[in-house]
Amino acid sequence: MLTRLADDDGRRGGRLDLPRSAESHRAWAKEQAVAKCDDDRFRLAVETTATGELVGTVGSHRTGPTSGWFEFDVAIGADHRRKGYATEAVVLLLRFMFAERRYHKCLAAIFAHNEASLALTRRLGFTEEGRLREHVFFAGRHQDLVMKGMLADEFDQRHTMSQP
Repeated sequence: MLTRLADDDGRRGGRLDLPRSAESHRAWAKEQAVAKCDDDRFRLAVETTATGELVGTVGSHRTGPTSGWFEFDVAIGADHRRKGYATEAVVLLLRFMFAERRYHKCLAAIFAHNEASLALTRRLGFTEEGRLREHVFFAGRHQDLVMKGMLADEFDQRHTMSQP
């Protein structure tokens, strides 16, 4: 699944990982399963509640604990998109990071052409904070990177910090 997720539709959304073999993904997953977490950077599996099927991942991949910010990413397999998995996973991640870990701000850096991720962050209540023009060379050309952010109190107003 991780290999498919990385290469789904050849899009790879906003991720700049180098291509990996299936064996490399298996080795990485085994390593991650037993790795000690020393900070708030982590990746979690997104599974269906009905069957436990792996449908994607969500995680916090950069943090600034002194300043109180973190970045997130989410990836859902092509067969499972548009079913609410990304929304639910991101809301749970934000609730944890804001309420339990006491972060103040969440950031997302999204390629300007990634309409699905831009729409997701809009629905969740993120605000566009800026655009880095032709900031990343990817897929044979320079791409704009859209910076979006959400503050803890903005999240609480839309989604509430405590579990429903």
